[in-house]
Amino acid sequence: MSYAVLDQALERLAAYAPDLSNGFTNHAPMAIEALCAMGRDADALPWLDRNWALRGTLLPRRAATHPFDDWRAALGNGFSEDWSQYLAAEFESDAWRDAVPLWTGRLTAGISAAALHGVIRVGHAVRALDERDTAPRRRELRDAFGYWAAHYQALPTAACNLAPMPAREALTHVARTPPERQRRRGSIVAALHVLDSDPDFAGAIGLLDVRGDVAATLSDVTALFARVYLANAVDGMGVIAFIHGVTGAVAVRSLLPSLSEDAGREALRRVWQAGAALYAALGVAPPRDGDIARPPENSSALIDRAVATNDEHAIKFTEALLREHALRPSPVYLAAAAHAIAALSRG
Repeated sequence: MSYAVLDQALERLAAYAPDLSNGFTNHAPMAIEALCAMGRDADALPWLDRNWALRGTLLPRRAATHPFDDWRAALGNGFSEDWSQYLAAEFESDAWRDAVPLWTGRLTAGISAAALHGVIRVGHAVRALDERDTAPRRRELRDAFGYWAAHYQALPTAACNLAPMPAREALTHVARTPPERQRRRGSIVAALHVLDSDPDFAGAIGLLDVRGDVAATLSDVTALFARVYLANAVDGMGVIAFIHGVTGAVAVRSLLPSLSEDAGREALRRVWQAGAALYAALGVAPPRDGDIARPPENSSALIDRAVATNDEHAIKFTEALLREHALRPSPVYLAAAAHAIAALSRG
C-alpha cells in the first residue's frame, strides 16, 4: 500500500457530488483508494486527470438545503450533502472510530443502497483512515456514510423455512427471476425492485449460516460471488452488476475490525442477502462449478492490465479480488479479475 497522494486527490474531489449527471455513482474516491491499496499511487492522479476532468458527468457538491433532525425518517431521502452535514460532528477527530460501528449498525439493513456503493465507499474510506488519520480522509468517510444513508435501500425480508447452510448450498435455494421479468437496462437499483413483489426471495436472508467464523464465512461468500460473476457476466449489465456482489462483501471485511461480533454477523447476513438479490434479479445461470482455470498473468500483471483499462470498475474489482486471493488463495479470484479486465477493456 502507498497512500502518498490520497489526500491530494480527495481534496480535488471534495468539490464534487457523490452522484454523476447521468444518474450513476461517482467512483473516483473509491478508485483512487484502490490504486493506493495496490501500491499504484503513482497512477492515481494521472488516472484522475485522464478520466474525470474530461467525462463531463461530474456534478458540483450542492449546499445542504434539506436539514433534518430525525435520522430514521430521513433514510433514503436522496440528499447526500444534507446527510454529510448532519454527520459532521461525529466524524471530527478520533470520534470517527466510534461513529463507524454506530452508523454501520444503523444502516446495515439498507446495505443495498445505491447498488451497494454506500457500503463500498465506506469500506474504502475506513481502510484509508486505518492507514493514517487525516482531515480529508475523515471528510471522505463522512461523505461515504452520508451517501449510504441518503440512498438507503432495504430488501424484502421474511422468516426462512430452511436451516442455515454454507454459502454455495444456500444459493441453490435462491430462484432467478425469469428473463422476461428482468430489467437489464437502466440502473441496478431499478433492477432490484423486481424483488419487491417476489415473495420467494424474502426468506433468502436466512439461508446463509453465519454462526461460524465471520471472516472465513465472508471468504466463502466472496468466492461464491466471484463464481456467480463468471457465470453471469454475459452483457454490460451482468458485468457491472455482479462485480458488486464481490466488492460489497469485501467492503464489509474492511468494517469487521470496528464491529462487535453480533454486528459483524448481521453485516455478513445483509451483504449475503444483497449478493443473492443481484443473482435473483439479474442472474441467467448458476455459479460456475468445479475447477476454475488460473489465468496466465500474476497479480502484478493483472494490476497493470486493470490500470490500463482506465475503467474504475476494473480497478476496484481487481483490487478486491486480489485482496481476497491473498487471504485465501483461489484461481476463481484471478479468473474473475482477468475476465472483467478483458470485458471492460472493450468498453
